[in-house]
Amino acid sequence: MKNVLRVATRKSLLALTQTRAIGAQLCARWPGLEIEEVQIVTEGDRNQTGMLSKIGGKGLFVSEVEAAIADGRADFAVHSMKDVPAMLAEGLALVCVPEREDPRDVLVSKSGQELDAFSAGARIGTSSLRRSCQLRAFRNDLAYAMLRGNVDTRLRKLDEGQYDAIVLAYAGLRRLGLDQRPLWPIPVDISLPAVGQGVLALEARASDERTRALLAPLEHTPTRLCVEAERAFLGSLEGGCQAPMAAHARLEPDGSRLRVDGLVGSVDGEEVLRAGTDAWLTSDDPAVRLQAAIDAGREIASSLLARGADRLLAHAREAALHGAGLLAS
Repeated sequence: MKNVLRVATRKSLLALTQTRAIGAQLCARWPGLEIEEVQIVTEGDRNQTGMLSKIGGKGLFVSEVEAAIADGRADFAVHSMKDVPAMLAEGLALVCVPEREDPRDVLVSKSGQELDAFSAGARIGTSSLRRSCQLRAFRNDLAYAMLRGNVDTRLRKLDEGQYDAIVLAYAGLRRLGLDQRPLWPIPVDISLPAVGQGVLALEARASDERTRALLAPLEHTPTRLCVEAERAFLGSLEGGCQAPMAAHARLEPDGSRLRVDGLVGSVDGEEVLRAGTDAWLTSDDPAVRLQAAIDAGREIASSLLARGADRLLAHAREAALHGAGLLAS
């Protein structure tokens, strides 16, 4: 009898590349295992023109893939963690979190210049309110314009001269082997990464012990701790992509200290609230360490709420509801 795992995946080049990399790792770990792809086109893939904040958020890339797991067409899915909403579909779980790739944003241009090197009015492409908010706070004299499409489509638009530079996730470029292009990794103190950026999420039915066991060798505990802290922040703010928010956690090499930073901003970048905390992970108990990471994420969310983040979030959601925004088409 064949030993087969069915994996649900979007059809984009990046999604397929990420899924096949995970499949290769699993087949290397489990000789004789076969990976069967269940390819799905999501609403986020079909709608390539509107801002994500206006058409339903990043969950548009996940919900139809989740349905394939829930109804038994697939055993698991490989998502980009930054696309996974704080609340999963009922009965599903993030059963495995592999090691994180570089989480930073990058500015891609013809010469790879830094943000400071662009002349006022330069056209910078991004569809992310998180990115545009933080970059506006740093360089409010640039023209931030909406940019949708898969990675190859976005790079083509840059090469055609539609933009002077575009902002992408470094992880995606590295996984696609496109990181040799001229680019500038944006320091996290200028652009704090999205929750889960650079991380893959392996989602399956919570009750599927066979799939959980097959995926388990790919789990990376330090990445799990960071991601759970960031997602706790997201969940506490009931966040999505309708509002500019970010969280980034880093674990010290010896595993003793987890640094978590979070941010909520206004759409125009005029107001940016930041908070950070250190969680000391002194226990040897994995469950205690995980709870400390989650508590750290919730702590910085509470700190930002106490300083007015709820007002900024409400304003951003109201703007998205009425189709307002500061990204030109």
